Amino acid sequence: MKLLEGKTAIITGASRGIGKAIAIKFAEEGCNVAFTDLFYDDIAKTTEAELLSMGVKAKAYASDASKFDDTQNVVSQIIADFGAIDILVNNAGITKDTLLMRMTEDQWDAVISVNLKSVFNFTKAVQTVMLKQKSGSIVNMSSVVGVSGNGGQSNYSASKAGIIGFTKSIAKELGSRGIRSNAIAPGFIITEMTARIPEDARKQWEATIPMRRGGLPDEVAKVALFLASDLSSYVSGQVINVCGAMNT
Repeated sequence: MKLLEGKTAIITGASRGIGKAIAIKFAEEGCNVAFTDLFYDDIAKTTEAELLSMGVKAKAYASDASKFDDTQNVVSQIIADFGAIDILVNNAGITKDTLLMRMTEDQWDAVISVNLKSVFNFTKAVQTVMLKQKSGSIVNMSSVVGVSGNGGQSNYSASKAGIIGFTKSIAKELGSRGIRSNAIAPGFIITEMTARIPEDARKQWEATIPMRRGGLPDEVAKVALFLASDLSSYVSGQVINVCGAMNT
C-alpha cells in the first residue's frame, strides 16, 4: 500500500524546484496532485505531463497565490475537478534580497505577499473542506532564516518566521478536527534559485554546513511526504529543519 494512495494534494509553486520534487514524491506514493504556479507555461505543462505519466490524476492551474480572490477561485475549481483535498503544501515563494537600507517598500510588500499572505489565502480556502472531512495535513514551507534570521534577507526572514507562527496557531485551532499543521525549514538547497549564487559564495555557504554540502530538493520532499502521510499522525505544530545541521 502506497503512503498516499487515493489522497489528493494541492501544492503551490510546484512547476520546478522543491515544489516539483514534492509533487513527484507524492505521485510516486499514489497521490493525486493539483498544483499551482503563476503561469500555465511550458514548464508547468512539462511537470503536469510527468505527473500524469506516473498513473495519478494531476492538473496544473495558473494562480497568483498572493491574491485572496484568485486563491478562492482556484481552490473551488480544484474541488470541482478532484472532489477532495486531503493535503495542502504551501510552497510558493520568492526572494528579493538586499540590505534594509536599500530595500524598497515594493520589495518588502512583494515578498510578504507571495511568501506569507499566500499561506493564509490557501489555508483559509481549504479549511472548510478539511473541517467537513475532519481530517487533513497542512505543510508550510518556511526556512532556516525564518528560524535564525539572515543579513540582507529581512523581508524573506520575516515572511518565513511569520509562516512558523501561523503554522503553530493553525495546529492549535484545527487539531480537534483531525487537521494537522506543520512547517519545514530548509537550509541551503540546490535549486535553480540557489544556482544563481556565484560559485565562490556558494562554496562559502557549504563550508558553514556541518554536512559540507547543499541539500537536494528530494531530501526536502521526503520530509514533506512524512508530514503529509499517516506516518506523522501525532505530529502537529512542529518545525522540522532540513539543513544538514546548519541550524541546530
